Amino acid sequence: MSRTICITEADKKRLKELLGVAREFGSQRNDLEKLAQELARAEIVESKDVRPDVVTMNSRVILEDVSTGEEMNYALVFPKDANIETGAISILAPIGTAILGYSTGDIIEWTVPSGTRRIRIKEIVYQPEASGHFHR
Repeated sequence: MSRTICITEADKKRLKELLGVAREFGSQRNDLEKLAQELARAEIVESKDVRPDVVTMNSRVILEDVSTGEEMNYALVFPKDANIETGAISILAPIGTAILGYSTGDIIEWTVPSGTRRIRIKEIVYQPEASGHFHR
């Protein structure tokens, strides 16, 4: 996955803080390393300049499994707000890290506990920045 992804400055700041706290407590988890890798390769933009078709933190998206056609409706959230029953997935979940910074129509291959999945970002139902919500 060498394609450049787009992340807002505000999201990068909060995600780096999350990584810093985890490292402070000596955590060497694979999910944290994957997120750090994604942040390192991202193009950083101001919140007001992010395109409305980009998945940012707190976006609600419809994903489609390319193999099965199954659709999933998720909100991408920080770990403290994750709740699978409401479709709020953590940025540290494999699928959460996978979709950050990608755009509507992109197909992403990502390793999950059960193997490799190919998912397409079908629709962004809600993006905070596109709705003028810059202070999250």
